[in-house]
Amino acid sequence: MATHHKVVFKWGAMALLALALPAQAAWQLDPAQSRLEATVVEITPSGPVPHQHRLRELRGDIGPDGTLRLPLRLNQTDVLDRLGDLPPWLSGVKELPLATLVTQLPPERLDALAVGESMTETLLFRIQAEDVTQQEPLKLRFTRHARGEIRVTNAERVALDGRELMANQTARSILLLLGYEQIGDEVPVQLDATLIDR
Repeated sequence: MATHHKVVFKWGAMALLALALPAQAAWQLDPAQSRLEATVVEITPSGPVPHQHRLRELRGDIGPDGTLRLPLRLNQTDVLDRLGDLPPWLSGVKELPLATLVTQLPPERLDALAVGESMTETLLFRIQAEDVTQQEPLKLRFTRHARGEIRVTNAERVALDGRELMANQTARSILLLLGYEQIGDEVPVQLDATLIDR
């Protein structure tokens, strides 16, 4: 009987300890406040012409192990807005996956941020597109605006390689659809996203 009481006491103490510890937040991107903007410079016979493009409604969760997976699809871009209504036989292209970004960020680092506090982290992103996987470091700034809200922006200038984009079959097809036969060597990118505690 004494052993039974010890076991009950042990489990009861562990439950109280768990209640006393601060709950770890589970962070996810808020699609309504998460976007990526890119400047594509079209090379034309009359000179370079910059075009602004947007990738909206970014979605992704940071898992308990710190993994963030960010799938990107064509219907998140403004490409379809610019092209107008597609013929029925092309309707399936809307769900075309462009790439998946994967990175690691310990959730406890985010949980430890006080309201009004910022931190800068260099994250290594794996970019999975078609049968190609690339790795790129990206320096980001995390700023806690409220208890359950953290804004994420570039901490430094970021530019994609225009030549690599044109070499990627999916990206090249989209650029050609927009009428860009040749683009500049750099495509500057600006992230403006919000993480919320779900």
